[in-house]
Amino acid sequence: MKALIDKLEKERALSRDEWIALIGGRSETLAQDLFRRASAVRRRCYGDEVYVRGLIEFTNCCKNDCLYCGIRRSNRSVSRYRLTEGEILACCREGYGLGYRTFVLQGGEDPAWTPQRLAALVADIKAAHPDCAVTLSVGEHSKETYQLWFDAGADRYLLRHETADDAHYRFLHPPEMSPENRKRCLWDLKEIGYQVGCGFMVGSPGQTPAQLAEDMLFIRALEPEMVGIGPFIPQRDTPFGGRPAGTLELTLFLLGLLRLMLPDVLLPATTALGTIDPRGRELGIMAGANVCMPNLSPENVREKYALYDNKLCTGAEAAQSLRSLAQRMEGIGCRVVVSRGDHRKL
Repeated sequence: MKALIDKLEKERALSRDEWIALIGGRSETLAQDLFRRASAVRRRCYGDEVYVRGLIEFTNCCKNDCLYCGIRRSNRSVSRYRLTEGEILACCREGYGLGYRTFVLQGGEDPAWTPQRLAALVADIKAAHPDCAVTLSVGEHSKETYQLWFDAGADRYLLRHETADDAHYRFLHPPEMSPENRKRCLWDLKEIGYQVGCGFMVGSPGQTPAQLAEDMLFIRALEPEMVGIGPFIPQRDTPFGGRPAGTLELTLFLLGLLRLMLPDVLLPATTALGTIDPRGRELGIMAGANVCMPNLSPENVREKYALYDNKLCTGAEAAQSLRSLAQRMEGIGCRVVVSRGDHRKL
């Protein structure tokens, strides 16, 4: 297995069979060697800097019915909300004062937020904070809509592909959604000029090493600027509510592999990591990640954006706790910086 790590570090690519062998044959000893190498690559590309993004979960209304997601349209237990433009701009003002220079607008695919309405909001944020980046994470749309938002000032777009294996994608999603369209969106975003983020759930129901190999091959072909992965965590009111969660161990191993494959990638230590382990965020950074996304949403709605059970939204996950986060990063030899935190090659 060490020979495969050597090859990945040198060539930044493996074959499908090699990915399967490496992921399926991992061990604690191999993981520690991987994390050492991944951390060295991260330091070479980004030094000891950890970038922070202010996450604003502005609507938990969604027209889709993904089987794993707590805000799926058929979940009647969700207390739905939509922030107003004024509330979102207030979050940005607060975040700017705290030191955030990237705002991530994340929400379900909410028909009330028309393309024109969201474009106007992006333009308002950029006008108020021209030195900041705006990231959108609002799902699948037409290329024309993506272009509209880009022209309004959006810099980045996050769209997890969830799984690159077609059969597995259809297992996780309703019939009206397709893996072909999901991937089309990502290629459109790249062509338009966004900094693009894809990603997948680790340990999602039915997932195999062969399917994870497909994820790695797809990501290598796409060459995104950002990759967001996190463990699958069940939500009680979904069809997968009784399934086991993904593991910290496999998630960290894949973070390390991603850093070796894409040395310059912006790689978050996600909220889901912090949810399954109190030190999940720090462990993610030590495995090769270099981004954290604390929650900047109004406190009265944070618990309502319940993608999965027990999702962290307070304490160190709150954007207002930036000093605490900085101290935790200093404890592992890193430092939180006030910066847009763009991809190194841009």
